[in-house]
Amino acid sequence: MSFFAVLLALLLEQLKPLPRDGAPQRALTAWVRWTGRNLDAGRAHHAWIVWTVSVAVPALLVCVVWLLVHEFSLLLALVLDVLLLYLTLGFRQFSHFFTDLRDALERGDELTARRLLAEWRRVDASELPRPELLRQVIEHALLAAHRHVFGVFFWFVVFSALGLGPLGAVFYRLAEFVARDGASALQQPDAPVNETLRELAGRMFSLVDHVPARLTAFGFAVVGNFEEAVAGWRRDAALWPQPNEGIILAAAAGAVGVQLGGQAAPGSAGATGGLPPQLGHLQSVVGLVWRSVVLWMLLVALLSLANIVG
Repeated sequence: MSFFAVLLALLLEQLKPLPRDGAPQRALTAWVRWTGRNLDAGRAHHAWIVWTVSVAVPALLVCVVWLLVHEFSLLLALVLDVLLLYLTLGFRQFSHFFTDLRDALERGDELTARRLLAEWRRVDASELPRPELLRQVIEHALLAAHRHVFGVFFWFVVFSALGLGPLGAVFYRLAEFVARDGASALQQPDAPVNETLRELAGRMFSLVDHVPARLTAFGFAVVGNFEEAVAGWRRDAALWPQPNEGIILAAAAGAVGVQLGGQAAPGSAGATGGLPPQLGHLQSVVGLVWRSVVLWMLLVALLSLANIVG
C-alpha cells in the first residue's frame, strides 16, 4: 500500500502543488510559535520540552488517528496516507523555483534569476556573479530535493513497514521545519533567541537525517557517475560544515561532474572537483533527481511486493 500512497501523492502534488506559504505552512508556523511562546522559558531543559511537543506529539497523534482509521477501513487509511504525504512532500514547492530560475538564465535574464534565488533562499543575491549564482541554484536544488522528497520517502516507508502509517513522513517534515526555521518559527519576533533550542533542533534533525542523507547520496551515485560520486563522497564531504549536506552535495557533484562548494559557499573549506557550474549542469541535475525518484519508487514497489508476498 505504501507504493500506491507515494505514487498517488506525487501525482496529486504535480497536478495541484501546495503554495509555499499556503494554509498548511501558516498553520505549521502558528503551531510551533505557540509551543515556543508557551513552553520555552529559556532554560536548557525547556528546549527538549518545546522540541518534543512541536515535533513528536503531532506525529504520534497522526499515528493514532491513522491506526484507528486503518482498523475501520484500509481504503480510508490509504486516503489518509496520500493526504499526509501530499502535505509533507514538496516536490513542486522547489521545482517551480528551479524551473523559473533555469528559464531566466537561459534567456540571459540574470536580474530575474537573482531575484528568484533571493526569494527562494531568502538571502541577498543581488551581487552574485553568474558562476556563483549557478552554484547556489544547483546546491539548493539538490538539498531541497532531498529534504522535500527523498527524506520523506525514507521515513514514510520505514514506519509504514512497521504498521505505523505516515508517522515517519510527518515526523521528518516537522523535524526539518523546526531545524530550518527554528529561530523564526519557535519564537516571537521580539523574544531573545534560545540558542539551546536552536542547537537542539539542528542536532535532532541531523540525527533524523543521518541515514536518509546517505541513501540519497548513494542513489545519486547509482543513477549518475558511480565512481566519481563515491570518490567525491569520500574526498569532499568534509568541505561543508554540515556532514549530511556535505555527503549529498559531494556525491552529486561527482555524479554530474560539476564543481560545488568553494570559498564563496558559506562555511565551505574548498571546492569539489569537476567543471565550474555551467547552464548545462542545471539540466544534468534535473535528470539526476528524476532518475533518483524512479530508483526510489522501484525500491518502494519491491518492498511493497515483498510485504504482500510475505
